[in-house]
Amino acid sequence: MNKSTAEIQHRHHSPQSFSDRLALFTVRFMRFFADTFFAGRYGHRAVVLETVAAVPGMVAGNIQHLRSLRRMKDDDGWIHTLLAEAENERMHLLTFIQIAQPTLLERIIIVIAQGVFYNGFFLLYLLSSKTAHRIVGYLEEEAVYSYTEYLEGVDNGKYENIAAPQIAIDYWQLPQDARLRDVIIAVRADEAKHRDVNHEFSDQL
Repeated sequence: MNKSTAEIQHRHHSPQSFSDRLALFTVRFMRFFADTFFAGRYGHRAVVLETVAAVPGMVAGNIQHLRSLRRMKDDDGWIHTLLAEAENERMHLLTFIQIAQPTLLERIIIVIAQGVFYNGFFLLYLLSSKTAHRIVGYLEEEAVYSYTEYLEGVDNGKYENIAAPQIAIDYWQLPQDARLRDVIIAVRADEAKHRDVNHEFSDQL
């Protein structure tokens, strides 16, 4: 949370292999549709995207759990880390649902996107967990970028700096007078951590 805007915003993993480039292309392709559909409505964007962002950690944690059982070997802490990531992303969703209620169309998109992404990511993780973690790393890079834009919008008055929801104050232990700006900074720091962890996991694989 104490990281500077520049430090968080500009960290990028340079693609080193074909799978890295494929992962980056996939994420940039997904971002194009997100930018087109939401067009700066960052509250609604956060609600929809966080429903998808909470999927990879749960899928990967489940597969790693089964893999550990099959191999009868310790997971070196991967399962806990991945499931904690999924829970953290779910808390992002529960926070932003207090800020921007999704429209009926967005709720339909959430259902479809979650179903497609869950099954697609599950298959990808079985085929290449290295690529799957790299995709998540790049997704988190884009999340950091998006939340930085959201933060700038609050700072320049484009978005109202409303009071932070109580769920966010309790979860991140923010001051009782915390505002939206404080929430965005906390969420962005989480995304930066997920970015670094998933890129590291991909490197290890």
